[in-house]
Amino acid sequence: MTPILVVGSREARQLLPMDACIPAMREALVSLAHGEVVLPLRPVIRVPDGRGALYVMPAWVTRPESLAVKLVTLFPGNAGSGRETHQGVVVLFGKHGEVRALVDAGALTAIRTAAVSAVATDALAVTGAADLAILGSGVQAASHLDAMRAVRPIERVRVWSRNAAHAHAFATAVHGRSGLVIEVCASPRDAVTGADIICTVTGAAEPVLEGRWIRAGAHINAVGASTPDARELDSDAIANAEVWVDARTAAFAEAGDILIPLGEARITKAHVRGELGEVLAGMVPGRSSDAAITVFKSLGLAVEDAVAAQLIAERAVASGAARTIDLDDETETGSRTFAE
Repeated sequence: MTPILVVGSREARQLLPMDACIPAMREALVSLAHGEVVLPLRPVIRVPDGRGALYVMPAWVTRPESLAVKLVTLFPGNAGSGRETHQGVVVLFGKHGEVRALVDAGALTAIRTAAVSAVATDALAVTGAADLAILGSGVQAASHLDAMRAVRPIERVRVWSRNAAHAHAFATAVHGRSGLVIEVCASPRDAVTGADIICTVTGAAEPVLEGRWIRAGAHINAVGASTPDARELDSDAIANAEVWVDARTAAFAEAGDILIPLGEARITKAHVRGELGEVLAGMVPGRSSDAAITVFKSLGLAVEDAVAAQLIAERAVASGAARTIDLDDETETGSRTFAE
């Protein structure tokens, strides 16, 4: 049996830098728009006591040829406990159906989610957008800060969190790492007033962003909510904006940010202008004017996980050594060339 590459969180972050992940995510979304992807709606198994859920996310993509499934749990109650809210593994298969790699899903998801938001920002935000607001202060806040700085000349950053101590810790950590000064705001309204780009990366079930606070011309990446009954944006924010999604099928099944204003008859399905990959492929237009408010509603797609895992495996091979296991004897084989 071919040894299986095992990639932990630290290794995944090293092998999947943001500047490599962003173009990979752009290519994955274009492949989706061109029908080169098999992407079933993910089944969700919810723990009966309501503590969490298991998401099963399979995908196959032509370019680069990738077959993978992500198994990831979402336990919102873990926030602030020292445990991640998202935990799991991506299983990457080879050309003959063999298990090729096991990759930590938490690190991969943190990077690829922000990279997709960067792709959306590059496609939909005004060219000179430089004022960034982040609502939330967890893992995705850090990765989205890196992603936004990769595609726009960010000059000012404000952050708000439901936990003020977390927001201050985030700002301190970023300043210590990069020297960047982040303003910690007392309210989400303070954070987003005048912002060119807004990233909502909270675990909130009720809106933290109201449409009346958003300036003309702003772009919003709505990332945190992923169930039909949870949303970060209120109905005004959606109704007053030009809206794109990562995948229509998923958005109309799972995205509370879309489904709740639909249920209130504030919008129709036609309000969603298209998928991000269709904008990238030139199949649907992007923002209509510099004054328009644009929203990208992100749920996260298995095709993104498959392409990211494939890229990690390729970079591990190129490095010349990797941790592997052999399921024949269930012992770790240590550091060895993965290409054999």
